[in-house]
Amino acid sequence: MLAIRLPSDIEERLDALAKATGRTKTYYAREAILEHLEDLEDTYLAEQTLERLRSGDEATHSLDDVERELGLAN
Repeated sequence: MLAIRLPSDIEERLDALAKATGRTKTYYAREAILEHLEDLEDTYLAEQTLERLRSGDEATHSLDDVERELGLAN
């Protein structure tokens, strides 16, 4: 169960959409969260990786180096 407070203008828009379509506000809130959750997770993971790169806790490797290491270089 999740309870959230929305600004009144967003609540009004959500209410109008629900009434116009016969769906519930909960349905549209759930759809919005599901639609954007993966993007938010990706952003968080990218920020964490960037922080590790900046702190020197993670390294990068060029494609040439990886191909050479795997014996794939031409």
